[in-house]
Amino acid sequence: MALHMRQDIRMSQQLVMTPQLQQAIKLLQLSRMELSDLVRDELMENPLLEEAQELGTTVEEPVSSVELQDAVDQPSETAPEPTSPSEPLKADEPPKDSVDWEVYADSTPFTPATGGGEGDEQPSFEATLTRAETLPEYLLWQVRLSNYSEADEEIAEYLVRNLSPAGYLMDGSTIAVARKLGYSTLKVEGVIRRLQQLDPFAILARNLAECLWVQAHHPEHPIEDPLVLAIIAKHLHNLEIRNYPAVARDTGEALEEVYEATKVIQHMDPRPARAYSSEAAQYITPDVYIVKVAEDFVVSLNEEGVPKLRISAMYREAMGGHPKAKDYIHERMRSAQWLIRSIQQRQRTILKVTRSILKFQREFFERGAQHLRPLILKDVAEDIEMHESTVSRVTTNKYVHTPQGIFELKYFFNAGISRTTGDDLASEAVKTRIKKLIDAEDAAHPYSDQKLVELLEQEGIDIARRTVAKYREQLGVLSSSKRRKLF
Repeated sequence: MALHMRQDIRMSQQLVMTPQLQQAIKLLQLSRMELSDLVRDELMENPLLEEAQELGTTVEEPVSSVELQDAVDQPSETAPEPTSPSEPLKADEPPKDSVDWEVYADSTPFTPATGGGEGDEQPSFEATLTRAETLPEYLLWQVRLSNYSEADEEIAEYLVRNLSPAGYLMDGSTIAVARKLGYSTLKVEGVIRRLQQLDPFAILARNLAECLWVQAHHPEHPIEDPLVLAIIAKHLHNLEIRNYPAVARDTGEALEEVYEATKVIQHMDPRPARAYSSEAAQYITPDVYIVKVAEDFVVSLNEEGVPKLRISAMYREAMGGHPKAKDYIHERMRSAQWLIRSIQQRQRTILKVTRSILKFQREFFERGAQHLRPLILKDVAEDIEMHESTVSRVTTNKYVHTPQGIFELKYFFNAGISRTTGDDLASEAVKTRIKKLIDAEDAAHPYSDQKLVELLEQEGIDIARRTVAKYREQLGVLSSSKRRKLF
């Protein structure tokens, strides 16, 4: 069959991602903090953008997009003069806004921020630290104050740099550390023993048993009870599942004595580095508020923290002084317009999605989490006539402040659990009910997963045991054998 070329016309449809659409999609999925950072970066890069609120009494009015387009399109030689041109200064006349800095310095003495004076509102020097001291830094400081040889200090520095967040040695093999550093195993072990005597005590243990064993042999208050030492050495696995009878049988001690020894072990710290955790508290700022006013709910955006943008009028002076800057200003103007419109569209979409969620989940806002209804993205998308992907982007990393607390918008989307009464119940509502049942249980006889299934069935909730176990793990609740408390 011969091959040949020909021309023909075809009609087809395809999605073209314009720069405006790409920017709108990008802004839609940003969190509040990410949006604020992006806006501030644009303020630094685009001279035509400025914040709508400025200091001072003479603030220029925002320029509309029509005025800006007309100004850019007109010839530079006919550009209008500034509305309030500055008058030339006389040779012997100082500027009106000048400041006599010598008089100011003499009248305003410098006061250091010591924080020691009574009524002094300035922060102390310690309060100006940008970060807290890390545990490796604290340990190395103690090492340098101790009588360590150069080789021991090298080993110690390597060890403290390999600490886990709990305070254990991540590379638990002494042989591996010795081979890596080129020292004998006995020397590395000696450095570990010395480091374990520093503050916090029992740091750099290889496992939980060693950590508790070192704490039991503290030089200032050692534990001499042989039952406590035996439990640490051989029965931590029984202690984990609270199998106290097995410990009593193996050690030949009474069950009451095992209880008392267990209380001693429970007062030890299984995570020596707990006090030096570097995890800072993360505070959530809601993107939208839902407030109840009388018998209705009002939805409003939280506009604090994100700069309000407008297009600056200073382009007129720039156009008049620099004719060649016309193309640049035109490009920057379009970029500024796209950004402002994309942010406005983002805010409108968040409002629409939140109002739709309020319509579907009104009982939740009225009565709490147990009345959360099943809801999927498609329901909200059809209600506001948008695509599901748009709703998904809007609800990611966006938080709402409600009368029931602060929640991520994705929290309100849940699968349904069938009920014998007919109406389905949201999975989050079932989790809340499981948590309340566990909180109210007898600590000595906790509910098993099967018992929880039976209790939920009495309330008309049809659920499988494996689903209860999955929800319990998501709630961070241990199994019944590990929740049992005998004393």
